[in-house]
Amino acid sequence: MSDPLERDAGERAIRELCEAGRHADATTAALRAYGVELLGFLRAIAGDPDLAAEAFAELGEDVWKGLPKFRWQASLRSWLYALARNALAQLRRDPRRRPGRNLPLSLAPEVAAAVRTVTREIQRTEVKDGFRILREQLDPEEHELLLLRLDRGMAWKDIARIVGSPGGDDDLATRAAALRKRFERAKARLKKLAIEHGLIDRK
Repeated sequence: MSDPLERDAGERAIRELCEAGRHADATTAALRAYGVELLGFLRAIAGDPDLAAEAFAELGEDVWKGLPKFRWQASLRSWLYALARNALAQLRRDPRRRPGRNLPLSLAPEVAAAVRTVTREIQRTEVKDGFRILREQLDPEEHELLLLRLDRGMAWKDIARIVGSPGGDDDLATRAAALRKRFERAKARLKKLAIEHGLIDRK
């Protein structure tokens, strides 16, 4: 969902499902609404499509378990990105699947279908261009910032929430300002690389 108004309406509908106690339906709706962009994000930062797909499957379980406790103090979208990032980090720390993380049988086919649909969509729309390749030469955290801000159009406070910090929401403004400065440095580095590789003219 790229249109903010459509996104707001979609999140309200998912919240209504949660408030009605229909968390399985809410999980499926959330994955269908944001699955393509979340898997694209995971593939970009993981650098390994298989690892990204596994992290996406973990994400499906995390959403199902976490939605009943989600307090809607931030956007659902930013919460999902934080979960996706955490799922990938967990798999990198421990590639073996953790016990006791299985979806109920009634929900598993829905999540599996969402994963297949999203994977096909990513494969159809994935573009391998020069700038994407150059971005991968940046520091992983800089690459992630560019993805979240430029490709996903995230607000700085949402990015601060996704990246996370022990301070929680108390120092969001400070962290957002620091991330904005880092983003500007990353853009400058990317521009330098693009000039060196002849993708843009030196001015």
